[in-house]
Amino acid sequence: MNATRKVLVVDDDPVVRKSFDRVLTGKGYAVITAENGEEALRKLNEEKYDVVYTDIRMPGMSGLEVAEKIKARQPWTPVVIITGYGNDAAEARAKAAGVANFLHKPLSPELIEGSAKDALAAPATAALTMAPEASAAEVGAAGSVVKNIALFLAAPFIGLAYVIAFPFVGLGALAVLAWRAASKSSTLNSVAVALKHVVMVLAAPLFGLAYMVLFPFIGLALLLWMGGKAALAALRN
Repeated sequence: MNATRKVLVVDDDPVVRKSFDRVLTGKGYAVITAENGEEALRKLNEEKYDVVYTDIRMPGMSGLEVAEKIKARQPWTPVVIITGYGNDAAEARAKAAGVANFLHKPLSPELIEGSAKDALAAPATAALTMAPEASAAEVGAAGSVVKNIALFLAAPFIGLAYVIAFPFVGLGALAVLAWRAASKSSTLNSVAVALKHVVMVLAAPLFGLAYMVLFPFIGLALLLWMGGKAALAALRN
């Protein structure tokens, strides 16, 4: 067992604290103890622990309050409730807070060691189920930010493109209507063909100008899209 596996034991009973210290230290754990909830929370602010054991009944802050505060601050830290006074209401509240397990007194060395192994194994499974939800929310938020920035930057370009392209679209529509009307008359067919070529000649430089104006905006949009994808990929990792 790696000695960096740190266990915090919160109990007002010195016998219980010594039992955990004796059993788990011999198995390679680093055991730190606290006599009450306030002391435990101070120690949790100072350093990280791999698992926390807390008695359910203590003077001042109860074990349930300790568990709720720990899970609110560090939801990834497994908390095991030690109790000799189990009841359905307390267990329901503890489960709602997200405790890993209940350890019922009297405690045996096998029970203590087994509960430590189970508690340390549980977060790996929990991380696999919880992480996708968290990352999805983060990725969604980041995607929304990137989308809003892209829309903000693209808005004037889209407006400019609309102003430039609108006369060309109107001219093209008029040319199509004129060509269809002319093609209905065989006598005017040659006129329609001639008109079509004239329109193409007149429209060619205008389309070229539109392409020159729009091309940088298209490139900028592609860069924004690629940057957004890279940012989302970084958040997923």
